[in-house]
Amino acid sequence: MNRRDNTKVTKIGSAVIGGGNPVLIQSMTNTNTEDVKATVAQIHRLEKKGCEIIRCAVPTTEAADALQAIKEQIHIPIVADIHFDHKLALRAIANGADKIRINPGNIGGKEKVKEVTDAAKEKNIPIRVGVNGGSLERDILEKYKGVTAEGLVESAMKEVGIIEDMGYDNLVVSIKASDVLVSFDAYRLISEKCSYPLHVGITEAGTLISGTVKSAVGAGLILAEGIGDTIRVSLTDEPENEIYVAKEILKSLKLRNSGAEIVSCPTCGRTKIDLIGLAKKVHDEFDDCEKNIKIAVMGCVVNGPGEAKEADIGIAGGDGVGVIIKKGEVVKKVPESELLEALREEIDNWHI
Repeated sequence: MNRRDNTKVTKIGSAVIGGGNPVLIQSMTNTNTEDVKATVAQIHRLEKKGCEIIRCAVPTTEAADALQAIKEQIHIPIVADIHFDHKLALRAIANGADKIRINPGNIGGKEKVKEVTDAAKEKNIPIRVGVNGGSLERDILEKYKGVTAEGLVESAMKEVGIIEDMGYDNLVVSIKASDVLVSFDAYRLISEKCSYPLHVGITEAGTLISGTVKSAVGAGLILAEGIGDTIRVSLTDEPENEIYVAKEILKSLKLRNSGAEIVSCPTCGRTKIDLIGLAKKVHDEFDDCEKNIKIAVMGCVVNGPGEAKEADIGIAGGDGVGVIIKKGEVVKKVPESELLEALREEIDNWHI
Protein backbone atom coordinates (compact mmCIF):
# COMPACT_ATOMS: atom_id res chain seq x y z
CA MET A 1 0.00 0.00 0.00
CA ASN A 2 1.32 3.42 -0.94
CA ARG A 3 0.39 5.34 2.18
CA ARG A 4 1.65 8.66 0.83
CA ASP A 5 -1.28 8.62 -1.63
CA ASN A 6 -3.59 9.14 1.34
CA THR A 7 -1.81 11.95 3.16
CA LYS A 8 -3.32 15.40 3.21
CA VAL A 9 -2.40 17.65 0.27
CA THR A 10 -0.41 20.56 1.69
CA LYS A 11 1.10 23.67 0.10
CA ILE A 12 4.46 25.02 1.18
CA GLY A 13 4.85 28.20 -0.82
CA SER A 14 4.76 27.09 -4.45
CA ALA A 15 5.47 23.44 -3.56
CA VAL A 16 2.75 20.85 -3.07
CA ILE A 17 3.23 17.72 -0.98
CA GLY A 18 0.99 14.88 0.17
CA GLY A 19 -1.81 13.12 -1.65
CA GLY A 20 0.55 11.16 -3.86
CA ASN A 21 2.51 14.17 -5.08
CA PRO A 22 6.23 13.55 -5.67
CA VAL A 23 8.47 13.23 -2.62
CA LEU A 24 10.32 16.54 -2.40
CA ILE A 25 13.94 17.02 -1.35
CA GLN A 26 14.75 19.34 1.53
CA SER A 27 17.98 20.58 3.03
CA MET A 28 19.08 23.14 5.62
CA THR A 29 21.51 26.00 5.29
CA ASN A 30 24.57 26.10 7.54
CA THR A 31 25.32 29.79 7.05
CA ASN A 32 24.40 32.44 9.58
CA THR A 33 20.88 33.30 8.46
CA GLU A 34 21.57 36.91 9.38
CA ASP A 35 24.14 36.95 6.56
CA VAL A 36 21.71 37.35 3.69
CA LYS A 37 24.32 37.33 0.94
CA ALA A 38 26.01 34.12 2.09
CA THR A 39 22.70 32.39 2.78
CA VAL A 40 21.24 33.30 -0.61
CA ALA A 41 24.41 32.13 -2.36
CA GLN A 42 24.25 28.77 -0.61
CA ILE A 43 20.56 28.34 -1.40
CA HIS A 44 21.25 29.08 -5.07
CA ARG A 45 23.87 26.30 -5.09
CA LEU A 46 21.39 23.94 -3.46
CA GLU A 47 18.66 24.87 -5.92
CA LYS A 48 21.02 24.03 -8.77
CA LYS A 49 21.69 20.60 -7.23
CA GLY A 50 17.97 19.86 -6.92
CA CYS A 51 16.87 21.15 -3.51
CA GLU A 52 13.12 21.85 -3.52
CA ILE A 53 12.50 23.14 0.02
CA ILE A 54 15.07 24.93 2.18
CA ARG A 55 15.10 25.32 5.96
CA CYS A 56 16.99 28.06 7.79
CA ALA A 57 17.81 28.30 11.48
CA VAL A 58 16.20 31.29 13.19
CA PRO A 59 17.95 31.70 16.54
CA THR A 60 17.80 35.51 16.67
CA THR A 61 15.56 38.44 15.82
CA GLU A 62 18.03 39.43 13.10
CA ALA A 63 17.75 35.99 11.52
CA ALA A 64 13.95 36.22 11.51
CA ASP A 65 14.12 39.65 9.88
CA ALA A 66 16.56 38.37 7.25
CA LEU A 67 14.02 35.86 5.92
CA GLN A 68 12.18 38.47 3.88
CA ALA A 69 15.30 39.55 1.96
CA ILE A 70 16.37 35.93 1.48
CA LYS A 71 12.97 34.89 0.20
CA GLU A 72 12.95 37.67 -2.39
CA GLN A 73 16.13 36.27 -3.97
CA ILE A 74 15.47 32.52 -4.06
CA HIS A 75 13.14 30.26 -6.05
CA ILE A 76 12.08 27.59 -3.55
CA PRO A 77 9.98 27.68 -0.36
CA ILE A 78 11.74 28.69 2.84
CA VAL A 79 11.09 27.08 6.23
CA ALA A 80 11.96 28.80 9.50
CA ASP A 81 13.43 26.50 12.15
CA ILE A 82 12.40 27.75 15.60
CA HIS A 83 13.23 26.58 19.10
CA PHE A 84 12.40 27.95 22.54
CA ASP A 85 11.27 31.49 21.61
CA HIS A 86 7.75 31.83 20.20
CA LYS A 87 8.42 35.48 19.34
CA LEU A 88 10.94 34.33 16.73
CA ALA A 89 8.24 32.17 15.15
CA LEU A 90 5.86 35.13 15.04
CA ARG A 91 8.54 37.30 13.49
CA ALA A 92 9.49 34.64 10.94
CA ILE A 93 5.85 34.32 9.87
CA ALA A 94 5.58 38.09 9.53
CA ASN A 95 8.69 38.08 7.34
CA GLY A 96 7.25 35.59 4.87
CA ALA A 97 8.30 32.10 6.00
CA ASP A 98 6.45 29.51 3.89
CA LYS A 99 6.43 27.04 6.78
CA ILE A 100 7.66 27.02 10.35
CA ARG A 101 9.21 24.15 12.22
CA ILE A 102 8.53 24.10 15.96
CA ASN A 103 8.44 21.64 18.80
CA PRO A 104 5.35 22.76 20.75
CA GLY A 105 6.87 21.23 23.87
CA ASN A 106 9.77 23.69 23.99
CA ILE A 107 8.13 26.83 22.64
CA GLY A 108 6.94 28.07 26.03
CA GLY A 109 3.49 26.78 27.00
CA LYS A 110 0.07 26.52 25.37
CA GLU A 111 -0.65 30.26 25.31
CA LYS A 112 2.50 30.89 23.28
CA VAL A 113 1.80 27.92 21.02
CA LYS A 114 -1.64 29.42 20.39
CA GLU A 115 -0.11 32.74 19.39
CA VAL A 116 2.09 30.97 16.85
CA THR A 117 -0.80 28.82 15.65
CA ASP A 118 -3.06 31.84 15.19
CA ALA A 119 -0.36 33.65 13.20
CA ALA A 120 0.19 30.60 10.97
CA LYS A 121 -3.56 30.24 10.50
CA GLU A 122 -3.84 33.88 9.42
CA LYS A 123 -1.20 33.30 6.70
CA ASN A 124 -2.39 29.70 6.06
CA ILE A 125 1.15 28.34 6.26
CA PRO A 126 1.97 24.84 7.53
CA ILE A 127 3.45 24.13 10.92
CA ARG A 128 5.91 21.26 10.97
CA VAL A 129 5.71 19.47 14.28
CA GLY A 130 9.16 18.02 14.76
CA VAL A 131 9.98 15.45 17.44
CA ASN A 132 13.52 14.06 17.72
CA GLY A 133 14.86 11.25 19.81
CA GLY A 134 17.08 13.74 21.62
CA SER A 135 14.20 16.00 22.62
CA LEU A 136 11.68 13.53 24.06
CA GLU A 137 9.93 14.59 27.24
CA ARG A 138 11.25 13.10 30.47
CA ASP A 139 7.98 11.38 31.33
CA ILE A 140 7.94 9.59 27.96
CA LEU A 141 11.58 8.55 28.32
CA GLU A 142 10.78 7.14 31.76
CA LYS A 143 7.61 5.45 30.55
CA TYR A 144 9.33 3.64 27.67
CA LYS A 145 12.75 3.36 29.37
CA GLY A 146 14.52 5.29 26.63
CA VAL A 147 13.99 6.39 23.04
CA THR A 148 11.52 4.05 21.37
CA ALA A 149 9.28 4.17 18.34
CA GLU A 150 6.21 4.13 20.57
CA GLY A 151 7.55 7.03 22.61
CA LEU A 152 8.31 9.13 19.55
CA VAL A 153 4.83 8.57 18.18
CA GLU A 154 3.14 9.31 21.50
CA SER A 155 5.08 12.58 21.82
CA ALA A 156 4.33 13.63 18.26
CA MET A 157 0.63 12.86 18.49
CA LYS A 158 0.40 14.78 21.77
CA GLU A 159 1.99 17.82 20.12
CA VAL A 160 -0.25 17.46 17.08
CA GLY A 161 -3.26 17.28 19.37
CA ILE A 162 -2.31 20.55 21.04
CA ILE A 163 -2.44 22.39 17.71
CA GLU A 164 -5.55 20.55 16.51
CA ASP A 165 -7.34 21.60 19.69
CA MET A 166 -6.57 25.18 18.71
CA GLY A 167 -8.50 24.70 15.48
CA TYR A 168 -5.60 24.25 13.05
CA ASP A 169 -4.73 21.23 10.95
CA ASN A 170 -2.32 22.58 8.33
CA LEU A 171 0.47 20.39 9.66
CA VAL A 172 3.49 18.37 8.60
CA VAL A 173 4.97 15.84 11.03
CA SER A 174 8.45 14.44 11.52
CA ILE A 175 9.64 11.95 14.14
CA LYS A 176 13.34 11.41 13.66
CA ALA A 177 15.83 9.34 15.59
CA SER A 178 19.47 8.53 14.94
CA ASP A 179 18.66 4.81 15.23
CA VAL A 180 17.59 3.41 11.84
CA LEU A 181 15.25 0.70 13.11
CA VAL A 182 13.62 2.94 15.72
CA SER A 183 12.95 5.52 13.02
CA PHE A 184 11.54 2.90 10.66
CA ASP A 185 9.17 1.51 13.30
CA ALA A 186 8.13 5.00 14.37
CA TYR A 187 7.17 6.10 10.87
CA ARG A 188 5.21 2.91 10.28
CA LEU A 189 3.30 3.48 13.51
CA ILE A 190 2.53 7.14 12.95
CA SER A 191 1.47 6.60 9.34
CA GLU A 192 -1.39 4.52 10.75
CA LYS A 193 -2.39 7.19 13.27
CA CYS A 194 -2.47 10.39 11.24
CA SER A 195 -2.96 11.54 7.67
CA TYR A 196 -0.65 14.55 7.76
CA PRO A 197 2.29 14.65 5.33
CA LEU A 198 5.39 13.09 6.86
CA HIS A 199 8.90 14.49 6.58
CA VAL A 200 11.37 11.60 6.74
CA GLY A 201 15.04 11.16 7.44
CA ILE A 202 17.53 9.84 9.97
CA THR A 203 18.61 12.64 12.28
CA GLU A 204 22.28 13.10 13.16
CA ALA A 205 23.14 10.42 10.60
CA GLY A 206 26.85 11.23 10.66
CA THR A 207 29.66 12.12 8.29
CA LEU A 208 29.55 11.69 4.53
CA ILE A 209 30.07 7.93 4.24
CA SER A 210 28.46 6.67 7.45
CA GLY A 211 25.65 9.22 7.19
CA THR A 212 24.95 8.28 3.60
CA VAL A 213 24.70 4.59 4.51
CA LYS A 214 22.40 5.21 7.49
CA SER A 215 20.21 7.60 5.52
CA ALA A 216 19.98 5.30 2.51
CA VAL A 217 19.02 2.33 4.67
CA GLY A 218 16.70 4.21 7.04
CA ALA A 219 14.96 6.61 4.68
CA GLY A 220 14.99 3.92 1.99
CA LEU A 221 13.12 1.47 4.22
CA ILE A 222 10.55 4.11 5.16
CA LEU A 223 10.01 5.35 1.61
CA ALA A 224 9.80 1.79 0.26
CA GLU A 225 6.86 1.24 2.63
CA GLY A 226 5.01 4.02 0.81
CA ILE A 227 5.60 6.43 3.69
CA GLY A 228 7.02 9.94 3.40
CA ASP A 229 6.24 13.12 1.50
CA THR A 230 9.51 15.03 1.92
CA ILE A 231 13.04 13.84 2.68
CA ARG A 232 16.11 15.39 4.24
CA VAL A 233 19.43 13.57 4.44
CA SER A 234 21.19 14.90 7.55
CA LEU A 235 24.94 14.82 7.00
CA THR A 236 27.87 16.36 8.85
CA ASP A 237 29.05 17.67 5.50
CA GLU A 238 28.23 20.29 2.91
CA PRO A 239 24.47 20.58 2.27
CA GLU A 240 25.01 20.00 -1.45
CA ASN A 241 25.93 16.40 -0.63
CA GLU A 242 22.63 16.00 1.22
CA ILE A 243 20.84 16.80 -2.03
CA TYR A 244 22.93 14.35 -4.04
CA VAL A 245 22.29 11.49 -1.60
CA ALA A 246 18.56 12.25 -1.39
CA LYS A 247 18.28 12.26 -5.19
CA GLU A 248 20.05 8.91 -5.40
CA ILE A 249 17.79 7.39 -2.74
CA LEU A 250 14.69 8.52 -4.63
CA LYS A 251 16.08 7.35 -7.97
CA SER A 252 16.96 3.91 -6.57
CA LEU A 253 13.35 3.50 -5.37
CA LYS A 254 11.93 4.73 -8.69
CA LEU A 255 10.40 7.70 -6.88
CA ARG A 256 12.39 10.15 -8.97
CA ASN A 257 12.78 9.39 -12.67
CA SER A 258 14.09 12.70 -13.93
CA GLY A 259 17.73 13.10 -14.87
CA ALA A 260 20.55 10.69 -15.50
CA GLU A 261 21.07 7.50 -13.53
CA ILE A 262 24.72 6.47 -13.48
CA VAL A 263 25.84 2.92 -12.69
CA SER A 264 29.39 1.59 -12.66
CA CYS A 265 31.06 -1.72 -11.92
CA PRO A 266 33.62 -2.33 -9.18
CA THR A 267 37.23 -2.70 -10.23
CA CYS A 268 38.83 -6.13 -10.54
CA GLY A 269 41.98 -7.75 -11.82
CA ARG A 270 40.77 -7.48 -15.44
CA THR A 271 40.52 -3.69 -15.27
CA LYS A 272 43.13 -2.08 -17.49
CA ILE A 273 41.92 1.52 -17.33
CA ASP A 274 41.54 4.12 -14.60
CA LEU A 275 37.94 3.07 -13.98
CA ILE A 276 37.63 4.97 -10.69
CA GLY A 277 38.81 8.20 -12.30
CA LEU A 278 36.65 7.65 -15.38
CA ALA A 279 33.52 6.93 -13.34
CA LYS A 280 34.11 10.07 -11.28
CA LYS A 281 34.45 12.18 -14.42
CA VAL A 282 31.23 10.72 -15.83
CA HIS A 283 29.45 11.43 -12.55
CA ASP A 284 30.76 15.01 -12.33
CA GLU A 285 29.75 15.76 -15.91
CA PHE A 286 26.38 14.06 -16.19
CA ASP A 287 24.92 13.99 -12.66
CA ASP A 288 22.92 17.13 -13.42
CA CYS A 289 21.93 15.96 -16.91
CA GLU A 290 18.19 16.52 -17.35
CA LYS A 291 17.72 13.71 -19.86
CA ASN A 292 16.04 10.56 -18.55
CA ILE A 293 18.89 8.25 -19.38
CA LYS A 294 20.72 5.38 -17.67
CA ILE A 295 24.49 5.51 -18.16
CA ALA A 296 26.81 2.58 -17.42
CA VAL A 297 30.56 2.82 -16.84
CA MET A 298 32.28 -0.57 -17.12
CA GLY A 299 35.91 -1.52 -16.73
CA CYS A 300 36.09 -4.60 -18.93
CA VAL A 301 35.29 -4.97 -22.61
CA VAL A 302 34.77 -8.71 -22.09
CA ASN A 303 31.78 -8.43 -19.72
CA GLY A 304 30.96 -4.75 -20.13
CA PRO A 305 28.34 -5.02 -22.90
CA GLY A 306 26.45 -7.73 -21.06
CA GLU A 307 26.59 -5.96 -17.72
CA ALA A 308 25.48 -2.69 -19.33
CA LYS A 309 22.57 -4.13 -21.32
CA GLU A 310 19.98 -2.62 -18.99
CA ALA A 311 21.47 0.83 -19.47
CA ASP A 312 20.57 3.11 -22.34
CA ILE A 313 24.17 3.89 -23.10
CA GLY A 314 27.49 2.90 -21.64
CA ILE A 315 31.22 2.78 -22.00
CA ALA A 316 33.66 -0.03 -21.27
CA GLY A 317 37.43 0.17 -21.27
CA GLY A 318 40.15 -2.25 -22.21
CA ASP A 319 43.91 -1.97 -22.58
CA GLY A 320 44.23 1.44 -24.21
CA VAL A 321 40.91 1.14 -26.00
CA GLY A 322 37.23 1.44 -25.12
CA VAL A 323 33.82 0.84 -26.60
CA ILE A 324 30.50 2.68 -26.70
CA ILE A 325 27.55 0.45 -25.84
CA LYS A 326 23.88 1.06 -26.59
CA LYS A 327 21.33 -1.30 -25.02
CA GLY A 328 24.01 -3.97 -24.62
CA GLU A 329 25.36 -3.72 -28.17
CA VAL A 330 28.82 -2.38 -29.02
CA VAL A 331 28.36 0.41 -31.56
CA LYS A 332 31.75 2.11 -31.62
CA LYS A 333 35.37 1.50 -30.62
CA VAL A 334 37.57 4.45 -29.64
CA PRO A 335 40.95 5.05 -27.98
CA GLU A 336 40.74 5.14 -24.19
CA SER A 337 41.67 8.84 -24.17
CA GLU A 338 38.58 9.64 -26.27
CA LEU A 339 36.04 7.62 -24.28
CA LEU A 340 34.61 10.50 -22.29
CA GLU A 341 34.31 12.76 -25.34
CA ALA A 342 32.64 9.96 -27.32
CA LEU A 343 30.16 9.39 -24.47
CA ARG A 344 29.45 13.12 -24.29
CA GLU A 345 28.70 13.22 -28.01
CA GLU A 346 26.35 10.25 -27.80
CA ILE A 347 24.44 11.73 -24.86
CA ASP A 348 24.20 15.15 -26.52
CA ASN A 349 22.52 13.42 -29.47
CA TRP A 350 20.43 11.04 -27.37
CA HIS A 351 16.71 11.00 -28.03
CA ILE A 352 14.25 8.55 -26.50
